[in-house]
Amino acid sequence: MDISQLPLNALRAFEASARHTSFTRAGLELRVTQTAISHQVKSLEEVLGVTLFKRLPRGLTLTDEGQALLPVLTDAFQRMSTTLSQFEEGNFHEILTLGVVGTFAIGWLLPRLPAFKAQHPHVDLRLKTNNNRSDILIDGLDFFIRFGDGAWHGTEAVHLMEAPLSAVCAPAIAAVLQSPADLAQVELLRSYRLDEWSLWFRAAGMDPPGRRGWMFDSSLTLVEAAARGVGAALVPVAMFRHDLEGGRIVQPFPITALTGSYWLTRLKSRGETASMKAFRRWLVAEINRLP
Repeated sequence: MDISQLPLNALRAFEASARHTSFTRAGLELRVTQTAISHQVKSLEEVLGVTLFKRLPRGLTLTDEGQALLPVLTDAFQRMSTTLSQFEEGNFHEILTLGVVGTFAIGWLLPRLPAFKAQHPHVDLRLKTNNNRSDILIDGLDFFIRFGDGAWHGTEAVHLMEAPLSAVCAPAIAAVLQSPADLAQVELLRSYRLDEWSLWFRAAGMDPPGRRGWMFDSSLTLVEAAARGVGAALVPVAMFRHDLEGGRIVQPFPITALTGSYWLTRLKSRGETASMKAFRRWLVAEINRLP
C-alpha cells in the first residue's frame, strides 16, 4: 500500500484511541470531538480494509490488526516528536543524552559543563545520573560515563582517568587515628564492590580486619555518611577535593588502592552523531589538560 494515501489525522486518531481505549479520551488529547475521532478511525479502517477496534458497550478493544499497527505508529509519532522538539526559535538543537555516575558528575563534570555549552550551544544536553548500573540501551543513552575496568560487552570504552581510592572520615575520627591499623576500631563503610577495603589494607601492608559497616550504592552517600561521623569510607578522593579542602572530611593516610577508572562508553552497534563527536572531543581535551 502507498502510505501517501493514508490520512495522517486518521492515523493519529487511531493511535490516541488505542492508547486510551476510548474515542472520548482521544478527542480530549487531540482537542477534537469524540465524533470526529470516531469518523477518522472509521475512514482509516475503510482505507486499510480491516477492522481496528471491536466497539463494545463499555469501550473499545483492539483487534489483532489494531494490535499490530499500534506499536509501529506510537514509535513513529514519538520519533517525530523528538526530532521536531530539536527545532526551537528557528535553530536546530541536537539532543545528547548522557548517563554519568553521580560521583563523577558532581566531582568533575558539572563545574566544566558551562564551557562545553559555550563551545557547542546547539547541543541540548540531557544528563542522567546513576550508580554505575545503568543500561545504555534500555535507558536510551548516547554515552555513559562509568567506573570499572573498561570491559563491557558490546561497548566501546574510551579511558578518561584513573580513580584511586583512599580512606576518608570526619575530622573527629581522623584525630584518633595514628596508623591504618587503628581503622580496625572504626565502622568501615562499604560500596557494593566488596573487595575494595581488602585491597586498600593490603596496599597498607596489613591484613584487612573483619570489622564491617553499612553498605551504600554511591560514593556520594558514602562521603556524606563519613562526614557525619558514621565511619570511614573508601572513595575516589580526586572527586571530593571540595569536601577535603573545606574540612568536612579528612584523608588520614596517603595510601591508595586502584580498583578501576572512569570511562566514556557507547554501544558499538550505534554510530556517533555530530553532538556525540563534539562531546567526546571536548571531554578528552579537558581530561588531557589535567596536570
